[in-house]
Amino acid sequence: MNTMNKRKSMIIDGRPVAIEGEKNILDVIRKAGIDMPTLCYHSNLSTYGACRMCVVEGNRGEIMASCSTPPKAGMEIKTNTPRLQKYRKMVLELMLADHCRECTTCEKNFDCELQTMAMKFGLKDIRFENYSIGDEKAERDNSSYSIVRSPNKCIICGDCVRMCSEIQNVGAIDFAYRGSNVEVTTAFDMPLAETNCVNCGQCAAICPTGALVIKSNVDEVWKDIYDPEVKVVAQIAPAVRVALGDEFDLPKGTNVMGKIVGAMKRLGFDEVYDTSTAADLTVIEEANELLAKIKSGNTEMPLFTSCCPAWMKYAEDNHPELVPYISSCKSPMGMMSSVIKAKDARDNEGNKKAKKTKVVAVMPCTAKKFEIHREDQMLDGEQATNHSITTVELADMIRSAGLRFEDVLPEAVEMPYGIASGAGVIFGVTGGVTEAAIRYVIGDRNQIADIAFAGVRGFEGLKEVKIPLDEAGENILSVAIVSGLKNTENLIKAIQAGEVHYDFVEVMACEGGCIAGGGQPFVIGRAKEERSAGIYEADRMSGVRMSADNPVTEALYKNLLTGKAAHHLLHYK
Repeated sequence: MNTMNKRKSMIIDGRPVAIEGEKNILDVIRKAGIDMPTLCYHSNLSTYGACRMCVVEGNRGEIMASCSTPPKAGMEIKTNTPRLQKYRKMVLELMLADHCRECTTCEKNFDCELQTMAMKFGLKDIRFENYSIGDEKAERDNSSYSIVRSPNKCIICGDCVRMCSEIQNVGAIDFAYRGSNVEVTTAFDMPLAETNCVNCGQCAAICPTGALVIKSNVDEVWKDIYDPEVKVVAQIAPAVRVALGDEFDLPKGTNVMGKIVGAMKRLGFDEVYDTSTAADLTVIEEANELLAKIKSGNTEMPLFTSCCPAWMKYAEDNHPELVPYISSCKSPMGMMSSVIKAKDARDNEGNKKAKKTKVVAVMPCTAKKFEIHREDQMLDGEQATNHSITTVELADMIRSAGLRFEDVLPEAVEMPYGIASGAGVIFGVTGGVTEAAIRYVIGDRNQIADIAFAGVRGFEGLKEVKIPLDEAGENILSVAIVSGLKNTENLIKAIQAGEVHYDFVEVMACEGGCIAGGGQPFVIGRAKEERSAGIYEADRMSGVRMSADNPVTEALYKNLLTGKAAHHLLHYK
């Protein structure tokens, strides 16, 4: 090897591999095409180095964690030796000795990284006593509407702790005690529902085992489907259509909306609608709210969006002073359920034999499970949305019914809510709410392409956009688009310090928006981009691109949403 190559390369298993700015050996190893096992490493989180599965052996026999060791030119390592195999098996045995082994009844069965590792390394027998069973910490915390916590399945990898703190700025869970007594728990071991948890579900999404899982409401949905006295109406959020296919090995980002409708009809849902229709209502109501705010001269603080329930709870817990500046609009889910219930109530008035309508929302978001129980989201004292299930839960229902999703014939969303604009569909990705609102405010169909490339698209944690509201450019709409609650907190501090000023702020709690929600199949890297591309393709192929052009919403405003009914059904305050 010449001097130039040695200066830029390291030796991995006898082969030179270039060092191109990687922060650790692990990244160089993976670039070399080696599937190095890890249970605690994620590139978007700080390095913790707890699981020790990624250890490598140096040329002098030293053992080092590849995730926390920076690469050096000329370094020589081995990733697979008898010593390393023995070491990794020992680590796995010790983890399993302190882990619940009831795999067949675990929510993460066949989707558990620890289980996968044990199979990969051929572990058949564990030499150590399983001392987690019967331990006091084995009690499940089922208090939350969104998350179930099972401490006896925790492997102390710290993924959830770092996600909750570093990305979401919540810190509802953390490490407690020291040494062999260390646990991941809430402050004072409080039930999760009594903490400042915002229900975003990112902790459960990143958890490698069943220690944190999304609470399932599938059984309640099946009960209503089987009840002959109940009409079960479903609504499907925009982001679900480009993620459900992941569960059935379809290409990432494939738009499977037609198949979803077809599958849900076969499952027994009486009516299936697209939440994007209600997103059009949200665009109209929120844009008009913004224009009224600007016209009034009350522009000291921006108007914050209200469609993300995790953001809403974060604001209430951490910044109650901002609550008056959050839009009064319900989320598209809340609007859709309210409209469905109100129309059915009007149509069935006086009919004592009419079935009771129950609405099931299929959402990418775990916080929606919390939202449907909020008092300010009720409709005349009752839940507008009866059940909220995630994309993954819908996949579970499809599997349990024995349907081969790839063979399901696509069907169209039903009338009277069978049309949604492309503007409503793009709600599923960060920047989508803003882009849809700008289309409505400007009202020029010829500028749709220009708006798309004005800076609203992309996965940056914070995007800033300035849009002229008139041809002279005298009135400028200043907008911020933020995703991830840590990014949101930084933006709030800048706004309150007077460092920046905006008219409108779109907030999504999950980085990338709803396409990466806690209820979606877990994604990293390019998967977000592929889902985003699927969303924007659905918009591009839509015959209606602007919310104001949707004939369904136009008809609703003429019939159901007249007078005070519009505010009653579409706003929470």
